[in-house]
Amino acid sequence: MKSIVACHTGVTHLPADLEPSDAELEAIEAEMPVVLAEVELLDALIVLLDRPASEFDGRRIRRAHNRVLTARRDAANRATAQVSGDAA
Repeated sequence: MKSIVACHTGVTHLPADLEPSDAELEAIEAEMPVVLAEVELLDALIVLLDRPASEFDGRRIRRAHNRVLTARRDAANRATAQVSGDAA
């Protein structure tokens, strides 16, 4: 039995260095508090998929939602401070 193998080259060229740059790592690090807060909110919402919400669940979701908003606000303030600091 013959094996069937593609005879053409790949469509995309992969760069030799696949590691993220320092700037990309810093951007990921800056967004990590937002990502963690969103994961916590998702965890609180996933718990409610198979049972009705209690008062405790409502408080947990509100707190997680507030953490997401706070993390997003802080990230936006840092980005604004960096842009204004670079311009000065």
